[in-house]
Amino acid sequence: MGTENALYTILIEKIKQDSLVLPTLPEIALKVRQAADDPDINLGKMSEIIGHDPALSLGMLKVANSAMLGRSVKAETVNQAVTRIGLRQIKSIATAMALKQVFISKNKIVSMYLNKSWEKTVDVASVAITLMTFYLKKHKHSPLTLDTVTLAALVHSIGVLPILTEAEKHPDIFANPTFLQQAIVKLASDIGAEVTKAWGFSDEFIELVKSWSDLTILPAEAHYLDFIRAGAIYHDIFKNEATCEVLLKSYVSKDILPELNFMDSDEFKDMVDDVKAMFT
Repeated sequence: MGTENALYTILIEKIKQDSLVLPTLPEIALKVRQAADDPDINLGKMSEIIGHDPALSLGMLKVANSAMLGRSVKAETVNQAVTRIGLRQIKSIATAMALKQVFISKNKIVSMYLNKSWEKTVDVASVAITLMTFYLKKHKHSPLTLDTVTLAALVHSIGVLPILTEAEKHPDIFANPTFLQQAIVKLASDIGAEVTKAWGFSDEFIELVKSWSDLTILPAEAHYLDFIRAGAIYHDIFKNEATCEVLLKSYVSKDILPELNFMDSDEFKDMVDDVKAMFT
């Protein structure tokens, strides 16, 4: 049996037996999510919870002062940041900011792959968030939200983690990255859906993770899938040029893109850089 087929078969079997080791959500993210679901939670208590984690505190300040929130007065404390972001959005944003902690391994080779995966995820998310920011300025009553697209874009490729964890047990896989990439392409979306399900995410998020790369699913109205896919197109993750062109034209018709070449503009690129800075 070929090396790539062996990995693929192992992963499929573990999925069937529900024995695949799934990553756990960082503890701070769990605390914030649980607190956000408490009907009696207030901004002060939430600020206290976030304040116990220096990395998340810094992340919240970056978000609060980011271009996507468009505030000129700088938030200087966690309490100011939480107040600016708001309790409704804090659950998704805090989870998104904590996700980087999941992309860690003590194995040097696996760590390299995880770092690349996180960088690619942030690249896609930065484009999706930027497009959503522009879209919501024009469509103020849209049911779509920035916090949802932020979290959705940052978990869209979470299925890569269990694949790399399993591949770590089979060092030969890393000798030929093509084998590993084939397993990721075939299985990452389905495994990612299992991860988000295990984390207690809503059906909406689970479906987004499962279907973002399935281009037979084409929403008629502007949808979170469109923004994530636009990020994938921008960073050459979708290879078929004709398909990408059709998708981009549909985004113009949905008013997600003001014009076909909008993502080539300096205005767009500057905003992407600003958004990306939140995650670095």
